[in-house]
Amino acid sequence: MRGFLVRFLITALGLWVADKLLPGIAFTSTGALIVSALVLGLVNAVIRPILFFVTLPLTVLTLGLFILIVNGISLAIVAWLVPGFVVSGLGSATLGAIIVGLTSWAASHFIGGSGRIERMKRVEVTGRRIDG
Repeated sequence: MRGFLVRFLITALGLWVADKLLPGIAFTSTGALIVSALVLGLVNAVIRPILFFVTLPLTVLTLGLFILIVNGISLAIVAWLVPGFVVSGLGSATLGAIIVGLTSWAASHFIGGSGRIERMKRVEVTGRRIDG
């Protein structure tokens, strides 16, 4: 449960950053931001895999770049479903999805699977030479 809550907060942070950086994405209230983060999690779990499968030939043809458009479509679906969340077009949705993805990636780098903050530990190995 703690891991879900932390991932939800990371997604909400990414949406908030996208709102602040892009003029084409806007939230009317904090409640809309919270609901959008929840709905985005559901869309990414249910609808995005279907979109990915349907667009797989185009994704292969574009060497994977069409995934960015699929992520933008997922964000646009969330904006369509949630009142108070406005996305002005597919370009804004795609850039917003990139920002949410980068924010989530950066924050998730420090979070483990259980939702705990992980620290990097320095491990020293004696008796081995790397420069051999």
